[in-house]
Amino acid sequence: MMSATAVAEVEINGRQTPLGELPVWTSALDFLREHGLTGCKEGCAEGECGACAVLVARAGLAAPTEWVAINACLIPIVALDGQQILTAEGLGSPSELHPVQLEMAMRGGSQCGYCTPGFVCSMAAEYYRPDRVAASQPLSELGPNGFDLHALSGNLCRCTGYRPIRDAAYALGSPPPSDPLAARLWEPAPVPAPTSIHVDGASFNRPQTLPEALAMLASAPQTTVVAGCTDYGVEVNLGGKRPRVVLAIDRIPELRTLTIGDELIEIGAALPLTELERRLQGRVPLLAELFPAFASRLIRNAATLGGNLGTGSPIGDAAPVLLALDARLTLISSGGERELPVADYFTGYRSSVRRPDELIRSVKVPLPLAPLSSFHKIAKRRFDDISSVAVAFAVELDADSVVRTARIGLGGVAATPLRARTTEAALVGRPWTAATVAECAELLGAEGTPLDDHRASARYRAAVLRTSLLKLYAEHPGRESGVPEVSGASQATAGDSC
Repeated sequence: MMSATAVAEVEINGRQTPLGELPVWTSALDFLREHGLTGCKEGCAEGECGACAVLVARAGLAAPTEWVAINACLIPIVALDGQQILTAEGLGSPSELHPVQLEMAMRGGSQCGYCTPGFVCSMAAEYYRPDRVAASQPLSELGPNGFDLHALSGNLCRCTGYRPIRDAAYALGSPPPSDPLAARLWEPAPVPAPTSIHVDGASFNRPQTLPEALAMLASAPQTTVVAGCTDYGVEVNLGGKRPRVVLAIDRIPELRTLTIGDELIEIGAALPLTELERRLQGRVPLLAELFPAFASRLIRNAATLGGNLGTGSPIGDAAPVLLALDARLTLISSGGERELPVADYFTGYRSSVRRPDELIRSVKVPLPLAPLSSFHKIAKRRFDDISSVAVAFAVELDADSVVRTARIGLGGVAATPLRARTTEAALVGRPWTAATVAECAELLGAEGTPLDDHRASARYRAAVLRTSLLKLYAEHPGRESGVPEVSGASQATAGDSC
């Protein structure tokens, strides 16, 4: 039964709705559909299609509140206790369409309509973004109205085609002053209250402070820790996971900080990636390259660096970048803190040195940054896909173009993310020339233990590794002229994939 001390409810389209006694892993998608809001659809149940997108009101950067689009299929409804949700039904009505809905209809942005409500919600989040301004560069990724098409990167359509959807997005003006959803931006954001919901022997807990969270973790080491729920939701939906104790740390202030100093940048482990991207404003070029390639905006609105590392996945996109940045992790428990390099964190497939009673508190990126850097993600799709291989480079040259330091982070080529130590050692002390790069590219192709699987063959992955270093040199050539040619299978197999 639900705890007598918990009165769980969520505001949906302006109406307070009690959660009732439902399993704590029930998704927001299922809850909304059970309450008649069937515009929210299930397409993939893993956060890739966007048919389930909804808006939630959260504390903003450019205004007290911002409307943020997330995947309702991944987040449990209990994680939205005390929050405000908007669905496509809450944006407009058949007799009075919302401007986003009107533009989608007028410009032919919908055919079968299955994906349309999700597109509308993602588009509405960008429509209401307080700092959206007209684009100064006509060829930039922003539309003439300042609309960022990455806002729609997590929404898939299989029949309409994207041009009319893009046209609808670019046709949107600014919200009128009378728009209540625009006015909501300048009111205080909902503050999630401490939550402890118990139903049928399972519990969902959101403590208010870090010490409370650590105490819960110490008393129940088998607890499942969640932040954005982007991995947890997939395990529940597709893997059938039913954790008995869930601890949500997404709203703990100590885990949502960003500190930029003279010697390092410290990133709170539960800071959503979209917020991190906006607050960094490109200060870390490698991270700036990572963000657009990391899943989709819908996922990045919830996902965190701590969560991506906490899963221990060998194909998590953040790990190669953090390895190249020589980042360190702070782990914390009730007994204290410890710090270690990201390179020493992973111990095996989906395993790490983090103890059951520990949380990842922060990620520390040392300064200054290596001036020559690049992130290459190779996948079957350009955006919103799982990596076959991910490679991050951070190289420093001296005044004579001799490699002073080199760090190369790899993902997807072994049971864990790893540093390409052999290639790094071969580069250091050598001139940054085509000949050096061609020789070291062969070493990089032999790093890791790549497997044949449905994403790529081992041979392909090795070719991609070789090509990635050659591409880095093409992007940042040395003083000599010419770029090394890619020979044989490397050129034919992977030349265009990097």
